[in-house]
Amino acid sequence: MATTTASLDVPASPDRTWQLIGGFDSLPDWLPYIPTSTPGEGGRVRTLVNEDGGVIVERLEFFDNDARSYGYSILSAPFPVTGYRSTLTVHAVPGQDTARVEWSGTFTPDGIGEDEAVALFQGIYRDGLAALHRTLAGETARPS
Repeated sequence: MATTTASLDVPASPDRTWQLIGGFDSLPDWLPYIPTSTPGEGGRVRTLVNEDGGVIVERLEFFDNDARSYGYSILSAPFPVTGYRSTLTVHAVPGQDTARVEWSGTFTPDGIGEDEAVALFQGIYRDGLAALHRTLAGETARPS
């Protein structure tokens, strides 16, 4: 099983950051390459469509509002991995009114090497957190 984690300090309080990203169906609010998210099963499943038309179906595995964290698994996606589980967490930065967002995942490469699979998700997490930073800094994720 492979793992990777990315984290980034963002220009907003932990509460404001969690308000934006804490909804399981909120990716289109801050992640431009996921313009569509459709909730299902009472909000426990989301069907995402990326900007290339790829469909990703994910299931919410846990949600902890007090810890500002949720975990999810991929049910189906065009990624060369199996057993994907991920966690998104918002931490307070000690002594500051800013947040540190951590996005981590575990998965088993399928048809590619571990290094290539880790690089794929490290890039997704890094690019996603950069988009979150831009959104919180005042740029919009969704075009008007």
